[in-house]
Amino acid sequence: KHKLKISFFNCSCLQYDNQINIRCPQYVLATMEAFNSKDLAMKAQKKILSSMANKSTVQRFIDDTTSEILDELYRVSKEYTGNKGAAQKVIKNLIKIAVKIGVLFRNNCFSDEELKLAQEFKKKLHTGAMTAISFYEVDFTFDKTVMSDNLTECKDLLLKLVNSHLTSKSHDRISHVFNHYSDPQLLTKLYDPNGPFRPNLTKICKGLDKLVEDGTI
Repeated sequence: KHKLKISFFNCSCLQYDNQINIRCPQYVLATMEAFNSKDLAMKAQKKILSSMANKSTVQRFIDDTTSEILDELYRVSKEYTGNKGAAQKVIKNLIKIAVKIGVLFRNNCFSDEELKLAQEFKKKLHTGAMTAISFYEVDFTFDKTVMSDNLTECKDLLLKLVNSHLTSKSHDRISHVFNHYSDPQLLTKLYDPNGPFRPNLTKICKGLDKLVEDGTI
C-alpha cells in the first residue's frame, strides 16, 4: 500500500492509498481559546500542500474569508453550548474535513461519478448560502426547517462523496459538524433579530456573500 505521512504543527497526516487520517495533539487545540481558525487551518494546509504539489500551483483550501466565517461560527457555538471544548471540537472537525477533501481533490482520487456528486454538493451549498443571506437581509423570512433541511442534504451528499475514501471516524466528524449547525434551536437563536448572535450572523453573511460573488461556493 502507498503510504504518505506528513507532519505539521505536530499534527500528522497519514494517507494509505485513498484513506486519510489527520491527528492533532491537545496543546494545539489549547491555542484556540484566542480563537483564530486561520492560524490553525492555514499553517496545516500550507505544510500539506508544500509536500504534495508544486508551490506555483498551490491554492489554499481555506481562504481568509472562510477563516473569518469559521471564527464567527466558533463564537456562536461556544456561546450556544456554553462549552468551549465542544465548540473547538466542531470547528476542528470542520477544518479536518475541509483539508482531507482538499487532499483528495489534489490527488485526483474522485471518480467521474464522484465528481458529479461533488458538483451537486457545491450547488446545494450555494443554495444554502444564498438562502442564509436572504433570511438575514429580509426580515421575517427565516424558516428554520428550510435551513435545517438544506444542511442535512449537504451532509448526505458529502457522506456519499467520501464514502470510499475516508474512514468511519471521518464520516462521524462530518455528521457531527452538520448535525450541530442544522440544529433548529441553534438556527432560531442565530437568526433572532434581537438576539445576541446578530453581530455574528452579520459577519457570517457578509463572508458568505463574498464567497458567492467570488464563485467559491
